[in-house]
Amino acid sequence: MSRQTRYRNMVKVSERHGAGEWLTEKVLLALLMPLGLWVAFSAWALAGAGYHTVLAWIASPLNAGLAAATLLVFCGYASLAWKVIIEDYIHRPGNKGMLILLSNLIFLALAAAGVFLIVRLALGSAPLPAGLGV
Repeated sequence: MSRQTRYRNMVKVSERHGAGEWLTEKVLLALLMPLGLWVAFSAWALAGAGYHTVLAWIASPLNAGLAAATLLVFCGYASLAWKVIIEDYIHRPGNKGMLILLSNLIFLALAAAGVFLIVRLALGSAPLPAGLGV
């Protein structure tokens, strides 16, 4: 015997699951498309440029802000994508929760480290490791 179907605002409760994540994924994708075009154009424009030209480019507040926004949006989108993959293919509840937490922590660490590096480069206070640059 099945349970009685529950309704909230004339919609089955089970049909409401995931709508917020779906909307978040679509908004992040809509933001990522123009940012991706900006990244592609910037990479094309900076191809063959010297070290000091690239440092001057990243020192611009607009370029640094767009680079940080691109990184944050990408990490958020990738985190949601990996969550869906884990939920679809991992069937043990304990493993599923642990892997989702681990992937979220990895993308959070990547986003934080990336934004930190972008800010340091934009402020001119981040020397590159030995062998990278002039």
